[in-house]
Formats: sequence, structure tokens, C-alpha cells
Amino acid sequence: MTVETNVSAAEAVEASETGTEAPAHGVVLTDVAATKVKSLLEQEGRDDLRLRVGVQPGGCSGLIYQLYFDERTLDGDLVRDYEGVEVVVDRMSSPYLEGATIDFADTIEKQGFTIDNPNAGSSCACGDSFG
Repeated sequence: MTVETNVSAAEAVEASETGTEAPAHGVVLTDVAATKVKSLLEQEGRDDLRLRVGVQPGGCSGLIYQLYFDERTLDGDLVRDYEGVEVVVDRMSSPYLEGATIDFADTIEKQGFTIDNPNAGSSCACGDSFG
């Protein structure tokens, strides 16, 4: 089993020495999505925000995705950095999002962030919820 992280060797040594490394999650942010997030943050003029991804009860299939900018990091949050974009997942959502990939599409047919989630056993016709 291989685990990929975006931590430099110096950061890993520092974290192991200080014991301050935050646990990481298994959500992947593509380069295209990371570039779009950076662009949106630059437009807002904010460098204190991170991308929060989660799930909550609701929708036709039982769970709906949450994807928004958040200035907070809460106790128990799992954090991963992608080229300067922090992606935060709360501990309750993490099992539902393990292995999920967030991408950004900008075509004539579709524009916006997409989530490809291998844990979604079913989804509804609207595409906003899964179970």
C-alpha cells in the first residue's frame, strides 16, 4: 500500500521532531482544481482560506457533498496541502470521502468542481447526492 503526501523532507523531519504533523485525509485535488481554487482565492484577495470538503445527511440518496471556503480549522480536522491549497476534511466525513478526487471542469457542457467518489454506491439523477 502506497500513501502519497505533499510534504517535503524538511517538513516531515520537523513534524516528526515536534510531533505537530496534522493527520492527512485521502481526498485528492487535481492540479486543474488547485489552480482554480488559487484563482478564486486571489479574486477574493484572501490568503487565509482553505477548501473544506465534507458530507452531510440529505438529498435523494442519503448524503450530499459540501464544498466551500473556510477560514477555520476545527479540532479533529484532517488537512492536506496541494501546491499551497489546503484541503480540509472533518473526521466524520473522511471515511465517506476516502479516495475521492476533486477536479474542475470548464467545458461547453459543464463548468464547476466535480467529485469522483469511489465510495458512492449510488447517486441520484440530479448528481448532488450519493449513498
